[in-house]
Amino acid sequence: MAGLLDGVRVLDVTTVLAGPFAAYQLGLFGADVIKIEIPGAGDLAREMGDDQYLKSELMGAPFVAQNCGKRSITIDLKSQRGKEILGRLVDSADVLLENMRPGVLDRLGFSWANLHERNPALIYCAVSGFGQTGPLADRVAYDQIIQGLAGMAAITGEPDGGPLRVGFPICDTLGGYAAAMAIAAALVRRGRDGMGTFLDVSMLETAMTAMGWAVSEQLISGREARRHGNHNAASSPSGSFRTGDGLINIAANTQVQFESVCRVVNRLDLVTDPRFATRLDRKRHRAALTAELESALAARSAVEWEAELAKVSVPAGQVLDLAEALNQEQIRSRELLHDVDLGLAERSVVAVVGTGVHVDGSSLAPRSGPPPLGHDTDAVLLELGYSEREIEELRDAHAI
Repeated sequence: MAGLLDGVRVLDVTTVLAGPFAAYQLGLFGADVIKIEIPGAGDLAREMGDDQYLKSELMGAPFVAQNCGKRSITIDLKSQRGKEILGRLVDSADVLLENMRPGVLDRLGFSWANLHERNPALIYCAVSGFGQTGPLADRVAYDQIIQGLAGMAAITGEPDGGPLRVGFPICDTLGGYAAAMAIAAALVRRGRDGMGTFLDVSMLETAMTAMGWAVSEQLISGREARRHGNHNAASSPSGSFRTGDGLINIAANTQVQFESVCRVVNRLDLVTDPRFATRLDRKRHRAALTAELESALAARSAVEWEAELAKVSVPAGQVLDLAEALNQEQIRSRELLHDVDLGLAERSVVAVVGTGVHVDGSSLAPRSGPPPLGHDTDAVLLELGYSEREIEELRDAHAI
């Protein structure tokens, strides 16, 4: 099946997560992603993760997860000959994606103005913690820093606890998604007018736009967002509940759903209880309602209650650990996970996550495993018109 982005060449000048994740998404949709790395070192993520063997082979798990299907070329961008290579790559590219600190590529001679003059159709996407402008633009930022500054940590956790970090680098991931979406939109416009675009993606701003109701309540209603632990601030009963075996999430956001829950757990008396008569009443008496429901839910397991609630169209699901989540039949049937070959002596095939989007009824898989550092340098340079002799000269000069 042809990819939606077949024929689109992306120069991936990014490291670690937000940028590589964005480029990975584009690659899943068919783009030819050329990852530009530092000779001898490469993406820092190559040496990250808990598996010592993979790190020793420059195939750390975080790198593998975000870089399958890409081609790797090493270039010393500080050398004049290395800059010449990048210039030729820019001439052949549709997109340049970078997540360096603002101004780094400018100082190397690759400002947006210079690149746009060289290739007017180029889409340049810069992903950074705070964006390319503003008083914080020059600061280094990692995911946890953004979670704190976005107010995300402050509204996460138990009511009587302190701010809590979300359990995975959500701001990096959101930033990557925003960058991929913006690039796709810019490609559509370029199809109309032939012109490139400069895209400035701020992880901080993206994180805040993703906080939905918490932000809208603050801005529109003037109500400060508070921590509600595993319960939904907007409704009750809506959250995590203890059962006879395991936790279950139940989201009864309407009167009909609330009455259905009461019927399933054999507690119709709760429907007529004045404490729980309306949505607002149930929110005010959340703790009491939770206690009543958990007393009834103790009779059966989370697995059993999930099945019973599904029968009456009440949103409900077990609280799974990550291994259980990955092993769900729903996940397997949709082919979210894909096996890739690392080509290593002590580790061959591993699984990576694709995308939650199906195209024409099919899941999208990376076209190859993650590239060894510099694996495609010669092939890409030959495509650019370099001769084998010139490539050897570049290697002798440590430009690649």
